[in-house]
Amino acid sequence: MRHIFRRAGILSALLALHCVLLFPDGDDFVNDEFFFTEEEGITVVGTLQTSQQMTVIDRADIERRCAPDLASLLQQTLNIAIVRYGAYGNQAGITLRGFDSKRVAFLVDGSPVNSSLDGKIDIDRIDLNSIERIEVVYGGSDSKYNVSGAFGGVINIITVKKQKPGLQIGGSISNTAAMPGEYRDRSGGKQDPHWEDLLDTQNYAVSAAYGGGPLSMTANVFYNRAANHFIFSDYVGQTRRKDNNEVWDTGASGNLIWELSDPAKLISSTGVYSGGRNLPISGFSVNTGAQQDFSVRQNFMLEMPRAFRDDLAAEASLAWLFDRRDYTSSSGAFSRHDQNSFAAVSRWNWYAAGSLTLRSGADYRFIRIDSTDIGCHIRHDGGVYLTAEYNPAQRFLIVPSIKAVVTSTGSAPVTFIPKLGLLWNPADSLVLKNNYFRSFKLPDFEELYWSGAGGIGNPDLRPEDGWGADIGAAWQITGPIKLESVFFTQWTKDSIHWYSQSGGIWRPENVAEAIFFGLDNKFNFEIPVSMGPVQKIVFALSYQYLLSYLLSYGYTFESNRRVPYNPIHTIGGSLEIPWGTGSLLVSAHYESQRWHDTANLTGLRPFFLLDAALNQKIGKRFAVFGVLRNILNESYESFYAYPMPGITMTLGVRVNVDVKQDE
Repeated sequence: MRHIFRRAGILSALLALHCVLLFPDGDDFVNDEFFFTEEEGITVVGTLQTSQQMTVIDRADIERRCAPDLASLLQQTLNIAIVRYGAYGNQAGITLRGFDSKRVAFLVDGSPVNSSLDGKIDIDRIDLNSIERIEVVYGGSDSKYNVSGAFGGVINIITVKKQKPGLQIGGSISNTAAMPGEYRDRSGGKQDPHWEDLLDTQNYAVSAAYGGGPLSMTANVFYNRAANHFIFSDYVGQTRRKDNNEVWDTGASGNLIWELSDPAKLISSTGVYSGGRNLPISGFSVNTGAQQDFSVRQNFMLEMPRAFRDDLAAEASLAWLFDRRDYTSSSGAFSRHDQNSFAAVSRWNWYAAGSLTLRSGADYRFIRIDSTDIGCHIRHDGGVYLTAEYNPAQRFLIVPSIKAVVTSTGSAPVTFIPKLGLLWNPADSLVLKNNYFRSFKLPDFEELYWSGAGGIGNPDLRPEDGWGADIGAAWQITGPIKLESVFFTQWTKDSIHWYSQSGGIWRPENVAEAIFFGLDNKFNFEIPVSMGPVQKIVFALSYQYLLSYLLSYGYTFESNRRVPYNPIHTIGGSLEIPWGTGSLLVSAHYESQRWHDTANLTGLRPFFLLDAALNQKIGKRFAVFGVLRNILNESYESFYAYPMPGITMTLGVRVNVDVKQDE
């Protein structure tokens, strides 16, 4: 075990070196990068000065990136690894601090949206045009939202924003072209290029927004058609053309803010999605399944920054989510999976004294699953929490938190989740953060009750459990130079994985244990220039080192086995040149080798992606954009045996019209 402590010591030494360097002589500084400032429209009750690492992706950044979907946007902005089964519309997930999407809590407007069926989330269902900002809180058991299942962190997707007075109508249209080329078909025959691949994928979006008096409303509609035909190289170097993976989907979303009385608000948020896709059994298989998806979500929130008295703030929300998935296999077998969930959340803030704030809340969720492979089952779960924010000194914050989680299924009906956060401002330009926490996740319905062919669920599963800690520093060296460095570690046990039993029947068991050590560094630098309309050039660099040790299946530290789909090195960088009416953004992303299996026998090659996005306004109403993705035409896989597209080009136009503008 000596090498594990030696490597952890190196990481600690690197962080200590950062901390030694992080004590400047004190420049003028406004610390708005590291303390989240909430915007008008929705204010989830929680600490502004969170002790955890946090990133906010705003609307302007979303438009500059011109990402095709949410998974790509998160990869580009956060420099994280994603795991996806091909191009647009295929299953995609992220890894945050070494944990997959099942172990990252996703919220839409403050309400959980991870599937209770399998724990996953189809993040491509969320229209980027409807997103106002995204809040990313890293690490387990956060004290801002107090939701369970957040081993890697919390991603809150906010679609609500108060609109300016008047009526605005907008829309966009784009086409993504895959580069055609000669290829070999499945029989080995040589085929000519398919020039229709230049019209491979189209996106259409329309939006409307209105603000006036006490009301503010928005509505968005989108439609995508993706053939997902592209040229790639297979595992023996043959040039192939991807097929049998066509996707179409459409959706609509809307929200309303009604100011009841200053400052109380009633907020409504709605989303509808429908899609169909062909899913090949493997990346180039002739056998495909057909999947149809339909979902509806509805949120209502009552926000009261002053509730009954000046030192109380409160919010209450009700959310309903319906999700249906129909799947027909290549052999014609049909399965249906329906999920209904209802959630209620109440949060309260009591500003007890100048140095003490108490935050408390309760949540409840009712879930009903009706599935051909699972049967009909229900579950009640929820919890209560109490968080204190205590300032014993002006620049020091202590945040202890405890949550009790209750569930009607599984072997652990009540679980306590503690957390301690520390935040210190030794100088105006420096923030030091430290957290100790427990992570916790209830089993999914598939894991508890599956009864389909080849597998059987396990109703005696224990919740997944773990403990973690992190220490970080954020320093604004000068006005244009910013540095953030976080060292984190987490130990997990009782992780649930499907395991082959006697007779070849698969059954989930609490078999997995792992330890993660990581170092996350982010560096931003602005160079002031005077080149006509260009007044600055913005550089961003990030590097994540993630060392994982799988301690299950008889493995020890000496076995040196890595957790699948976790690269040790992830490097990202961007160069942005903005001007008054547009911008050029060049970004790069690198991931080192990842393993497909727990024995670390099948590896995925490292890859490097280079993208460029150009935005340009034309007058007051129009803007054009163009994106080159995978400029170097890298041949790579995000998930084993599922190839990803080579070079693609997207061209599009946006229009925004102020139909009426109140003075």
